[in-house]
Amino acid sequence: MLLSSLYISDVQGKGRGVFSSEDIASGETLEVSPVIVMSQDDRVLLDQTLMHEYIFEWGATGGKCCVALGYISVYNHSPVSNCEYQMDYENQTIAIHSVRHIKSGEELTINYNGDWNDPRQVWFELSK
Repeated sequence: MLLSSLYISDVQGKGRGVFSSEDIASGETLEVSPVIVMSQDDRVLLDQTLMHEYIFEWGATGGKCCVALGYISVYNHSPVSNCEYQMDYENQTIAIHSVRHIKSGEELTINYNGDWNDPRQVWFELSK
């Protein structure tokens, strides 16, 4: 499931990002996409490639990783994001939900720490 108003566009200093051509209400589901789950051994190899920037830790213990299909791997990080993601381990999907009203044309962001308002720095911010 992918909201029909979503689109990908360039974001200065970030590469690409996800946007909506329409306003989005708080609590709306924007996307539910399948994931490809991979082992810890695969993760070691992926961490040596550009794919490291696009994978998610997977499983209750974080021992595996996944690549999300759809637009999910293109959402940029914000420490106070306007969307959150929810992992469904049983059905092997990730869903994106809005956490506040979002205006048309505003970039849709998630917090890579998993909680939409978690202020901790993420790996690429720590290396600056």
